[in-house]
Amino acid sequence: MLAESENPTQLPPATAKALALWEILSVTVSCLIAEWVVLSFVARSKVVTAIPILLALGLMLFSHRERGETVRDVGFRVDNFVATCRLLFLPTIAAVLLTIAVGWYMHHSIFPAPFRLRFISLPLWALFQQYALNGFINRRAQLAFGKGSTSVALVAVVFSLLHLPNPLLAIVTMFAGLIWAAVYQRQPNLFALALSHTLASITLALSLPPSLLNNLRVGFKYFG
Repeated sequence: MLAESENPTQLPPATAKALALWEILSVTVSCLIAEWVVLSFVARSKVVTAIPILLALGLMLFSHRERGETVRDVGFRVDNFVATCRLLFLPTIAAVLLTIAVGWYMHHSIFPAPFRLRFISLPLWALFQQYALNGFINRRAQLAFGKGSTSVALVAVVFSLLHLPNPLLAIVTMFAGLIWAAVYQRQPNLFALALSHTLASITLALSLPPSLLNNLRVGFKYFG
């Protein structure tokens, strides 16, 4: 379990748990608002869509400060990068090979989809997602439930929820979220998680038909 010092005002355990769950809910709802509400009622402006995300980011940064969490605590560190990569190696390679095999079976060719320029920025996007998912939500889940299956499952459910209504992505992110959350609880390194995330995402996008993934769309954009 995370250190008791991360309870900034030494709240009663029940109150501290409720606060941690509220923080998770607040960030999750902000992301869902960006995916569903903003894109439903306003023009598809990236600036407008970013507002709920920026509010969530502000909450996360404020929470880190109030709890005395450092950048290193959250997982922006290099000292355990190799150790984390060792934990991620087998599941990441297995996921990559399985995805390529499925793509080959469906297309009878490897990497049928074209490489897109947006993939260049994917490592940064993956790092941000891992920060929100594990550097924040996972840590708050541990404050509420401790390390182990309950907090890991909560992280995976939140990650899957944010990829609805895309059925394939929701399933894939559920399993990926379980692995990444479990690894983070053993070795909190966001750079290694982002590397695994990037490799898996690029392989998925290049190997499977866009129609099956609906071009990786989620939220309101899933419907067109």
